[in-house]
Amino acid sequence: MILHTSGTLVFDDILKFEQALAEYTGAPYAIMTDCCTHAIELCMRYDRVEFCAFTPYTYLSIPMLMHKLGIKYVYEETDPAQWLGEYRFRKTRIWDSARRLERGMYRAGSMQCLSFGYNKPLQIGRGGAILLDDEVAYHTMLRQRYDGRDLTVNPWESQKVFEVGYHYKPTPEEARIGLDKLHLVNEEPKYHQYPDLRDITIIGHPRH
Repeated sequence: MILHTSGTLVFDDILKFEQALAEYTGAPYAIMTDCCTHAIELCMRYDRVEFCAFTPYTYLSIPMLMHKLGIKYVYEETDPAQWLGEYRFRKTRIWDSARRLERGMYRAGSMQCLSFGYNKPLQIGRGGAILLDDEVAYHTMLRQRYDGRDLTVNPWESQKVFEVGYHYKPTPEEARIGLDKLHLVNEEPKYHQYPDLRDITIIGHPRH
């Protein structure tokens, strides 16, 4: 656990929420992030995904993420009403579980990405999480979501070698809300009418 110079614990509430979320879902590990799309991004980057297939009835950030990462993708022919709460990125172990949160929901061997937006089962307002059982991936993405920092090193300037990381960290305040509301989750996955993304065109290329 990291300490401020004053001696107060940092990240303690985040760790407590991650442990509570892992226990609730049956996942060995949970990593809280600042949003579900960034949770998916960390998983895609870690697994070096080059191709996947997924439903066209999802949020716009998903194909945008594929373009950002240079991942080739196709849309699966699916009935938008056939999936509730989550779908899998085919050819991967990664799930977009943004609209599902249930006790014992974790699937062994998978990476399930959650969302905590206001219209999601756990309404923190923002934030997301990754559920997983891969210990190496857990420790790697734990550092990556916080700028590559090893959270056992304090102050951070003492760390001299960093893996490439991303500023996808949650806040202790969000974690505290999650802890307060986790027992209030409505576990019934709800259908949400997304537009058919096959009707849109994404132009331009991200700058690297």
